[in-house]
Amino acid sequence: MAYTLMPGEVLAMTGQAADRLLKLDHGDAALLYLHLLRHGGLEGLKWTQERTQTALDKLRSQGLAPAQELSVPEPPAQQPPPPDYATEEINAALADKASLFPPLADEVERRLGKKLSAADLKKLYTLYDHLALPPEVILMLVGWCIEEMERKYGSGRRPFLSQISKEGFVWARRGIDTMERAEEYIAKLTRLRGRETEVLRLLDIAPRPLVEREKTYIAAWDDMGFEDEAIRMAYEKTVLKKQSMDWGYMNGILRRWHEKGLHTAAAIQAGDRDPRPVRAGGQTNRPHTADSDQRVREDMERMRRLMEQMKQEEG
Repeated sequence: MAYTLMPGEVLAMTGQAADRLLKLDHGDAALLYLHLLRHGGLEGLKWTQERTQTALDKLRSQGLAPAQELSVPEPPAQQPPPPDYATEEINAALADKASLFPPLADEVERRLGKKLSAADLKKLYTLYDHLALPPEVILMLVGWCIEEMERKYGSGRRPFLSQISKEGFVWARRGIDTMERAEEYIAKLTRLRGRETEVLRLLDIAPRPLVEREKTYIAAWDDMGFEDEAIRMAYEKTVLKKQSMDWGYMNGILRRWHEKGLHTAAAIQAGDRDPRPVRAGGQTNRPHTADSDQRVREDMERMRRLMEQMKQEEG
C-alpha cells in the first residue's frame, strides 16, 4: 500500500522508539530525538543549553540518547540588556490613552498596595514593552509572586518589583506569553510545591526549602508517575545500601524502575528482579563492552544507512 508523504527525505524510527517517545509525553524530547535522527548530533540546534540538557535527560531516561556527553553547541548569544528607559519615555507611556500600560500600572499599584516609584515603573514597563508580555499575563505574574511571598513570609507581605521583574524574565524565556500558558505553568508550580512537601515527608526529612537539584529530582519523579509507596521503597533501598539519604542513588533506582514500567509498589514487588547494582544517575552496572557504550549511536547510524539506501532505491 502506498502512502503519500511530503517531498524530501524519509526518516525512519523503530516502533519501540516511537512507543518510548509517546510514553515520555515531552514535546522537547520528541523534537530533540527527531533532530538527532536527522542530523546525528546537536549541530544546528538553536536551543539554550538548559533546554537542550533537559530534553537530553528525558531521552536518556528511556535509552533514546547516548549516555556519554554529546557536544552541546555554544548557547545563542545573550539577548541585549533591556533598554534604560528615560523618565520622559515612562511619562509618555503613562499619558498614552490608547495604551494598556496606564491601567496596568494602576492595577499593579492596587495589588501591591503602594505607589510605584520611578524605578518600579521602569521595571514594569520593561516587562510590558521590552519583553512584550501581555498585561493579563503580567497581572498573573504579579499575583503568583504575591502568593509566593505570603506563603514564605506571612499574610500581607508583598514582593518588590525587582523580584517580579526577575520572575518575568524567567516566564519570557519559557515562552509563557499567553493566559493559557500562564495558567498551565502556575498550576504545575502549585502542584509541584505540594508534591515537594509530600516527598520530603516520605524521605523522613523535616519541611525545609529545597535546593534546585532536589527540586529537579522530585519534578522528574513526578513526571515519571511514581506513587508514594514506590518512592518510599526506593528511599528504604537507598538507606539500606548507603546508610543515609543519597539523592543521586535513589534517583538511579527510580529511573531503573521507570525504564521497566514499574511505578507502583505492587508492580515493583512483582517485576523488579534485576540483580545488577544501580549507580547514581540511573545506570545499572553492565559488563563493559565496546558495543554497550555505543548502542544508541549505532542504532542511529543504522537508521541513517537505511535512509540512504531508500534514497538510492528511489533514484
